[in-house]
Amino acid sequence: MDTVWAILGVVIALAAGVIIGYFVRQAQVDRDNKARHAEADRIIGGAESKAREIQLKARDEALRLRDEAEAEASRRRAEIGREEERQNRRRTELDRRVEQIEKRDQLLSKRQSAIDKRANELDDLHAEHVKELQRVSGMSLEEARGVLLAEVERESRADMVRVIRQIEEEAQAEGDRRARELIADAIQRVASEHVAEITVSVVPLASDELKGRIIGRNGRNIRAFEQAAGVDVVVDDTPEAVTISSFDSVRREVARRAMEKLVLDGRIHPAHIEKVVEQTKLEVDRTILEEAEKAAFDAGVPGLHPEILKKLGRLRFRTSYGQNQLAHAVECAQLAGVIAAELGANTDVAKAGGLLHDLGKAMDHEVEGTHASIGAEFAKRYGVNAAVVNTIAAHHHEIDQVSVEAVIVEAADAISGARPGARRESLEQYIKRVKGLEEIANSFKGVSQSYALQAGREIRVIVQPEDIDDLEATRLARQVAKKIEEGMQYPGQIKVTIIRETRAVDYAK
Repeated sequence: MDTVWAILGVVIALAAGVIIGYFVRQAQVDRDNKARHAEADRIIGGAESKAREIQLKARDEALRLRDEAEAEASRRRAEIGREEERQNRRRTELDRRVEQIEKRDQLLSKRQSAIDKRANELDDLHAEHVKELQRVSGMSLEEARGVLLAEVERESRADMVRVIRQIEEEAQAEGDRRARELIADAIQRVASEHVAEITVSVVPLASDELKGRIIGRNGRNIRAFEQAAGVDVVVDDTPEAVTISSFDSVRREVARRAMEKLVLDGRIHPAHIEKVVEQTKLEVDRTILEEAEKAAFDAGVPGLHPEILKKLGRLRFRTSYGQNQLAHAVECAQLAGVIAAELGANTDVAKAGGLLHDLGKAMDHEVEGTHASIGAEFAKRYGVNAAVVNTIAAHHHEIDQVSVEAVIVEAADAISGARPGARRESLEQYIKRVKGLEEIANSFKGVSQSYALQAGREIRVIVQPEDIDDLEATRLARQVAKKIEEGMQYPGQIKVTIIRETRAVDYAK
């Protein structure tokens, strides 16, 4: 029983605690709700206050903007008013000017009518004068016009010829003066001597008895020599000498040196001949390289490929009209360098082009083609500059010249080959060239005679005066010179002189 009452007391105590806790919790919740409502009222009040402030500010800003807009509108209305006044003044001014122009047009119309009337009167008067002139002169208007035009044309042609001649004389005088100064300066700086070379080699002998030893028994020695050296040996009636000939100048030089060694040694038999020829070939190869290196140094062209030097050195043993080709190449390089320096061109390209311009002549007997194209292709193969390759290929106008250096190299080549004493020409070639000049001149219509003078340096052409007038004579000189340039090869320049004269003949009886 006591236990029941104890349990009951505990239950009652727990219930009382729960009830008390509920009321305490409810009181706390009420306090929190009141606090939240108070905070919400405070926030709402602040928001309403800020809203009122913003509303007031917006109202003030709207009033300010309205005032500004009204002021701007007033200003624009004032400007529009002023602009309308200006437009009104302009319209008034334009109306006044239009009235003046209309009055002027009316006046001009009246004047034009008067002018037209006067012009008609003048036309009638002119027609009457023309009829009177035709009656007096006995010629029609077309005939008179033809006579007048013919007279004017004759006078104009004479004036044209005079002006053309004057301009040409002045240009030629100035050009000759400057060219003489430039070329004289270049030649003076590059003065060099040339030794006339021959195209066949002659080996002197101590006595004619050596000819038999050179020929050998049944000709075995001379056959062995010709086979080893690749040349022809001529043993003729020339006293104390044998002649060696070959299209290859290097082979001829090898054979000449070998023959001199054999004659000096005295041992002439096939085995020794072959040995001496091989040794001489090596010596000549060394000489070729040494001569090429010396030429490149003298010309001021460093850095050439060894294969190019080998071909260049072969020119030491080749001649053209008696002029040594390697010396000619060096002289061309030096002349081209001086001219290029005077003209402000690339001196390195000009020197290299001058040195290598005849490179193809060292191999033109081995390869098909002209020496210019062969030399250009060989130089290009071994890395020579494209500008230098063009100077080589274009120095005889086989292709277009693309730089001033190519023109300079061509000029240097002509100067070196055309200067007095540089080359010699056979009689047959000289006669052929002179006849070719006269044939070219005689091929033109109106030419009666032509004469080549000054060793082919000048051609004088006599024309028929009734077929060729002064202006046509000037044109004919240019045409003859152009045809000579296109159809002939010659060193230097050729002067073309056209002679036109009228002779009046009468007899006293």
